[in-house]
Amino acid sequence: MASESAVTVEGTEIHYREIGDGHPVVLLHGGIIDAAHVSWPPVENRLAPEYHVVAPDLLGYGESELADRLYSIPGHAEVIAGFLDQLDLGPVTLVGLSLGGGVAIQLALDRPDLVETLVPIDPFGLGRELPNGLLSYGLARVQMCNKLAIAAFRRSRRLTRASLDGIVYDLDSLSESAVDAVYREVQRPTAGAAFRRFREAEVTREGYRTTFTGRFDDLSVPTRLLHGAHDELFPVAWAERAADRIPDAELRVLDDCAHWAPREDPDVVAAHVEDAVDGF
Repeated sequence: MASESAVTVEGTEIHYREIGDGHPVVLLHGGIIDAAHVSWPPVENRLAPEYHVVAPDLLGYGESELADRLYSIPGHAEVIAGFLDQLDLGPVTLVGLSLGGGVAIQLALDRPDLVETLVPIDPFGLGRELPNGLLSYGLARVQMCNKLAIAAFRRSRRLTRASLDGIVYDLDSLSESAVDAVYREVQRPTAGAAFRRFREAEVTREGYRTTFTGRFDDLSVPTRLLHGAHDELFPVAWAERAADRIPDAELRVLDDCAHWAPREDPDVVAAHVEDAVDGF
């Protein structure tokens, strides 16, 4: 079972889970209602016999402090760089899901000394276009919609489960433990606050503020992109474009996944991480 602890990074407390010994593998979770204990336990358990697995709660998520900082992708990456420096973990195999995938790519660009191998899973930052155009922009500006949705989820596990249909390929096959983890997390008084701050920082009328499309050539670490074939948030075509342009990259499309592969198919995610550690 993973142990839990915290460190202070530039005055901000960052909580993390830790399990296993060996080569360090760092797992960065996604956005909206997520945390290390929500997305990663099935993958942690599969990796722990061989690797030192560390899964922090990103700034403002889970038990990490909701600090008065910039919640952009570069802002998150700066905090995670400080976290890795504090624990003296680098260079690591860095795995990131969605928001965490964008943070992982940013960190690999900013601090390649900390990253040995990169595994972005359906990552943010591969394109600028918003999934629903101006509707996405409008929702990002009217944050009350997110607050009302979270209030409804707090009252109903059924609604919480139904909301996950947008990020998984087959809701009926999703484990009850995954639903329970989201439902517990949504009860946290600060649930959704970090995501709302992220949208304020990253969603503009012209699209996402942070995109790596012009910087793929600068990625200097071996990269294995994992992308759900049925992801409706970030198109597979974005991952294909990235894999073509990143100097040392390959793409694996996950046939039975949408946007939440660590919970949809933890076995295949863990296997790809192991391959990345071993040099593909």
